Amino acid sequence: HFELVNCHFELVNCHFELVEKSNVMAEFIKINPADNVAVAIKDVEAGGIFDIEGVRISTLVKIPAGHKMALRDISEGEDVIKYGFPIGHLLTDVPQGGLVDHTNIKTNLEGLLEYSYQPDLTHIEPAAEQLYFQGYRRADGRAGIRNELWIIPTVGCVNGVVQNIRKQFEAELQQYPGIEKVIAFPHNYGCSQLGDDHENTRKILADMVHHPNAAGVLVVALGCENNQLGAFRELVGEVDETRVKFMESQKIKGDEVEYGLGLLREIAMAAKDDKREPVPVSELKVGLKCGGSDGFSGITANPLLGRFSDWIVAQGGTTVLTEVPEMFGAETILMSRCQDEATFDRTVHLINDFKAYFMKNDQPVYENPSPGNKAGGISTLEEKSLGCTQKSGNSTVRDVLLYGDRLKTKGLNLLSAPGNDLVASTALAAAGCQIVLFTTGRGTPFGTFVPTAKISTNSTLAASKPLWIDFNAGEIVDGRPVAEVDEAFIDFVLSVASGAPTNNEKSGYS
Repeated sequence: HFELVNCHFELVNCHFELVEKSNVMAEFIKINPADNVAVAIKDVEAGGIFDIEGVRISTLVKIPAGHKMALRDISEGEDVIKYGFPIGHLLTDVPQGGLVDHTNIKTNLEGLLEYSYQPDLTHIEPAAEQLYFQGYRRADGRAGIRNELWIIPTVGCVNGVVQNIRKQFEAELQQYPGIEKVIAFPHNYGCSQLGDDHENTRKILADMVHHPNAAGVLVVALGCENNQLGAFRELVGEVDETRVKFMESQKIKGDEVEYGLGLLREIAMAAKDDKREPVPVSELKVGLKCGGSDGFSGITANPLLGRFSDWIVAQGGTTVLTEVPEMFGAETILMSRCQDEATFDRTVHLINDFKAYFMKNDQPVYENPSPGNKAGGISTLEEKSLGCTQKSGNSTVRDVLLYGDRLKTKGLNLLSAPGNDLVASTALAAAGCQIVLFTTGRGTPFGTFVPTAKISTNSTLAASKPLWIDFNAGEIVDGRPVAEVDEAFIDFVLSVASGAPTNNEKSGYS
């Protein structure tokens, strides 16, 4: 622990040291004692004098907020250390007080690697008190946090049909008090796809049909598409036929929109009296995601999600970490936390299969981070990954899922999906997560088909984009005690699970 402007920091697996300017509030954070760089809390101009561990350091250039300053002379070819791990090597000498960023640092990562199982497990004590949220209990025993009607097309050709059904039904929605919202989910897939591409589309759509946030689902097909309705129904399997209905537009004589409205009314009648009831947090499934990360992501918002993940696991609940390419460089941390060798082997395949996919298609494996990441202070994939994986906390990895798989094991799960925000968030929701927690240093308005809460890494973003950001983890570096932020965040998540809308829901972004 250390004191910084009368506050205390507690971060998972991190030890922070105070770096302060004489007679002025602290301007830098050194994350780990082994680090040879420190992170600027706010923009620091050239010429500032700092006493760091008894050494006076002058900033030679401006160090933007979230970016790294060299704590000593670092030579060309030498590793840059952050979070206690190498995040790449320098392409040129950087003197003490100089800026270390994407222009002078290069990744150390390359190619496929071999791994050995070296377990380092942390026991998470079960919670002494079981907490609850107000959710919806489904007939099969699962719990949802929303009670919405979903209209899902099997193919993009009927996007207009599902949109018109939604628009016309909205005028009737008040007749069904148990229904919170009706949403159509148009997409451009379901035909002219081959092999795994086609099967992945079918799996994701089938996952949506089974999602517990839906009070009921209307599936709308065309009739001539690759994603044939008969085969799709077989893939979906058993459903509550009062809550899930199917229609094939080419077989309907006359107005298919009016026909669809009739089916939707039948579903709504079955769900009109649904009410929220207490549901234990052990039944909550939460997706962990980051996007538009910056230099504060691994200091504020991602460790906050890590502590929350451990908290929900202690409650008997489930969290899911994805974005496989953003595990590269930090994958051994996750592998050491696998519950057994079989889980470790699946994690190795998760990593190496994704690398092989890049290489098979002649794509660079480590061409990451994005321009926005670099502008925010992230220089290499190792640096991004070491921050990204903090969202998983310290819990043991219990299972590894392929893209389109649904959750079957409680606790921390790993899921195969890319770093792309929309694709990865969709995969999390399809796996059965009722909510996605999305940390960001740059901001984004989108939402997937479940509530998608945005947690800002810095207070500047939270202030400038209040219609995007749901929770500000930047308060941690502003001086709010970490324990207080953690408690507020738990209250926030449970309020969303109990019906409070996220900003993407208020805006209708799904």
